[in-house]
Amino acid sequence: MPNQSRERAVRISSLEGRPSPMALPTHILLVYGYLLLFAWVLVEQLGIPLPATPVLLAAGALSAEHELSFPLALLAGLAASLLADSAWFLTGRRYGHHVMRILCKLSLEPTICVRRTQDSYGRRRDITLMIAKFVPGLATLAPPVAGQNGMAYGRFLFFDTIGALAWLSALLAAGRFFGDLLKRNVNVLDWAGRFSGVLLVLGIVGFLVGRVVRRRMVIKNLVKARLEPEELKRRLDAGEQIYIVDLRHPLELLPDPFTLPGALHVSPEALALRQSEIPRDRDIVLYCTCPSEATAAKTAMALHKLGIDRVRPLRGGYDEWKRLGFPLQAVPVSSPFAVLSPQVVTAK
Repeated sequence: MPNQSRERAVRISSLEGRPSPMALPTHILLVYGYLLLFAWVLVEQLGIPLPATPVLLAAGALSAEHELSFPLALLAGLAASLLADSAWFLTGRRYGHHVMRILCKLSLEPTICVRRTQDSYGRRRDITLMIAKFVPGLATLAPPVAGQNGMAYGRFLFFDTIGALAWLSALLAAGRFFGDLLKRNVNVLDWAGRFSGVLLVLGIVGFLVGRVVRRRMVIKNLVKARLEPEELKRRLDAGEQIYIVDLRHPLELLPDPFTLPGALHVSPEALALRQSEIPRDRDIVLYCTCPSEATAAKTAMALHKLGIDRVRPLRGGYDEWKRLGFPLQAVPVSSPFAVLSPQVVTAK
């Protein structure tokens, strides 16, 4: 990179002796260019929490000064995004819901982590891929869900490319617009860094703290009520009447079409709507495949609010029951999209 580009980076990075909030990504981009842009987007799309937004905005701003090429920056970001998404797609196709469990353990809301992605994918398969980059958490989860559920790679690549182009173009264009404003009035950068940065940090911190507190409260309230798989097996063998509910998403039944003996397969939303059919004279055992039985815990809390007290999440859920070698019951599933609507499917 020429010396004048380095000087340009230093000049952009300071205003009246104060560093700019975009100084670091702008300076590094001027020095390392498209390789850094490729690597940064690749790392973020692989799921590592290193936001690429500042770098893309900085690249767009530099394109306004003709320090970087807008088309080349777009192509570098697109190549990185498609490489990462293809890796997740193939991993999801091979390892299925085990990959989703690992990803959701890193999420602050495992209760809705996989289910929200699967619901969106089930109803709007192609549209989900096109908007995934704009939805926090969905960008990393959508490719493995598509791979898990047998989407053709060519079709996945087509719609994923559209979504990646839209996301990258929006950020680069926003950065370019900001760069044009900066050329007209350099004080714009100082104002943005002084006010919007503080508001952004406070908003993110409040959002994260609120989710962490809410998650801990839900788990704490129900951890004592969890039922051990061994106890459930003993009670079933003794002939005790227990109302067992399988809360897994229909897409999870495709690679593993089995359920616990006598369990009803129903979505959490539908279970609340059919609360009048839930017996009050026996234990209600809920299970899923989420980390910490998150979906079962949240559903149990919802049932408690409806006056149904004898609700117990199954510790370890379906995976723990299966790992212990306890009996399972086959569930015929012809198409996952035929059971996406809120209805109860009784295992035969």
